[in-house]
Amino acid sequence: MLRPSERGPGLLLGDGVELPERIEIGGNVIVHDGTVLGDGVRLGDGCVIGKAPLLGPQSRASREPPGPAILAEGVSVGAGSVILAGARLGAGCVVADQAHVRERAEIGAGTVVGRGVSVDNDVRVGERARLQTDAYITAWSVVEDDVFVAPGVTLTNDPTIGRRLAGEELRGAVLRRACRIGAGAVLLPGVDVGEEGVVAAGAVVTRDVPPRTLVMGVPARAVRYVRDEELLR
Repeated sequence: MLRPSERGPGLLLGDGVELPERIEIGGNVIVHDGTVLGDGVRLGDGCVIGKAPLLGPQSRASREPPGPAILAEGVSVGAGSVILAGARLGAGCVVADQAHVRERAEIGAGTVVGRGVSVDNDVRVGERARLQTDAYITAWSVVEDDVFVAPGVTLTNDPTIGRRLAGEELRGAVLRRACRIGAGAVLLPGVDVGEEGVVAAGAVVTRDVPPRTLVMGVPARAVRYVRDEELLR
């Protein structure tokens, strides 16, 4: 049950929520039952933390309670963002304005989730990743450490486009360490982009990208090897 709190203007707190001494809270923030907040967390105006998932009657998603949302020390959540129950945000993670992080998603320390980014359920994001404005990280995707995802990138997970048979599983993309995905690129279900691989802007990736390979085009094709001086330092 949500109750008003004097710790912030218009703040509503659920049962079992304990606010650390060092916390910044904007106006009209809602923190739902059981949410765990670390020291130095910053919650922007109108953000919602720990909200239960809202599933449609035809959804095949798990109905098991996802557990509480957990925000580690130093996490910042922007205005209007929604962090669902069961999400876990690592230390120093930044979730910008109007972003959406779903149940059971895990986001590593120091990662930035940009404005309007959607991180779907059961996604795993490593440390120091950069997910830029309006990117969509579909369910069951894996994003490893130091990955860069440019604005407007779309990851997909359903090869049937909504016509899955019973028991057929979704397959998100796997983005290996320090790979880079250019603006507006689309990755088909189950695609694996290798370590230090590069996907050019606007590419449609239909098959795996080998490590240290630049691909571009529709469908994407290998263009060249990623040079030593282009690797993450």
